[in-house]
Amino acid sequence: MSIDREVSVQDTTSSEGPEPGADSVDRTSLALGGGLLAVAVVLAALNLRPAITSVGSVLDEMRDGLGASNTWAGALTTLPGLCFALAGLAAPRLARRIGLRAAVATALLALGIGTVLRVLAGPFVVLGGTLVACTGIALANVLIPVVVKASFAARVGLVTGVYTAAMQLGGALGSSVTPPMEGAFGGWRAALGSWAVLAVGALIVWLIATTNASGLRSRGATEESEGGRRSLLRVPLAWVVTAFFGCQSCLAYIVMGWLPQVLMDAGVSRGTAGLLLGLVSLLGLSVSLTIPAVAARSGSQSGWIVSLSLLGGAGVLGLLFAPSASPVLWSVLIGFGMSVFSLALTTIALRARNSADTAALSGMSQGFGYLLAAAGPFLFGLLHDLTGGWTVPFVFLFVVVVFQVVFGYLAGRPRYV
Repeated sequence: MSIDREVSVQDTTSSEGPEPGADSVDRTSLALGGGLLAVAVVLAALNLRPAITSVGSVLDEMRDGLGASNTWAGALTTLPGLCFALAGLAAPRLARRIGLRAAVATALLALGIGTVLRVLAGPFVVLGGTLVACTGIALANVLIPVVVKASFAARVGLVTGVYTAAMQLGGALGSSVTPPMEGAFGGWRAALGSWAVLAVGALIVWLIATTNASGLRSRGATEESEGGRRSLLRVPLAWVVTAFFGCQSCLAYIVMGWLPQVLMDAGVSRGTAGLLLGLVSLLGLSVSLTIPAVAARSGSQSGWIVSLSLLGGAGVLGLLFAPSASPVLWSVLIGFGMSVFSLALTTIALRARNSADTAALSGMSQGFGYLLAAAGPFLFGLLHDLTGGWTVPFVFLFVVVVFQVVFGYLAGRPRYV
């Protein structure tokens, strides 16, 4: 049972009527409970990117300070995608076993512990701590859409847009705030470790907000009581949603990893290239706060998905044929294209009828989808090394966008797994 729908029931066998104002008190408590849960969801979402994006801005200093190699740095930056894929597939099972409330709390706890652990010792400890932190992020990635479906069923688009925007804001803060924190705190270890405070704060608010949420506390909360556990591996629509999620994630990972280098090779300064990548993130933030709520009220989300994807495709073509002509315009178009991420999360909730199927679809689409996304930047870089230019890599990227349009159109139609 969701927070939104938990109300106190008066004893109908009593000869006395309800106390004056009791119904008003119940409604007030309900609104406060739902509002606090929404705050907890937003705080949890804020934690799902800083542990990753904060590393990039100090990676060279980490590598040099630890005496590590470029291979180690490559392994460190590959871990998030692999954790998102593998731990994401395990999230629904964990929620069934210990309950959704405890599963999300476990995810936030793992994130906080991993964030601290990775700054305590040498390179292998850094890898181990990153593995723990990213496992927590992967679990929360899958479980938060289930919370939204279970507790905000009437406002799926709005809440999904807000928490997606919070994720993107957290990612931007991780990359932009960590360098000044490094200077203020005396080194990269303290700067990276300090992000654990945000995880602890989110965990505390989550536990308080869900204290009386019986539907989130019970074991098997994400499992149908009548039909038992259900696999979606043989459901075509589930694979369509998975392919859509994987394509848009692949595009995003390639852009985040390679766009600055592409722009610098086109004559853009390093500082400007970094600012343009930040602009891409800000565009996604603005779209997440507006379009998902509107799209969720429509019978189909296909039009929105296709429109944003085509904008991204136009930006890819711009970088392919005339990268130096208008790098700001190409970045803006790609930013709009990447903002389809919020609609990808929205479709996960909308294509399922209940929290059980939402958990299964979320785990499947994000597990397999992030596995595809993790391969994208590697293939993009490999094609660049093999050809010595950016033409073939961008042809590959445009093919990804084409598949995103096709699968996004199919995933946006009003059907259920």
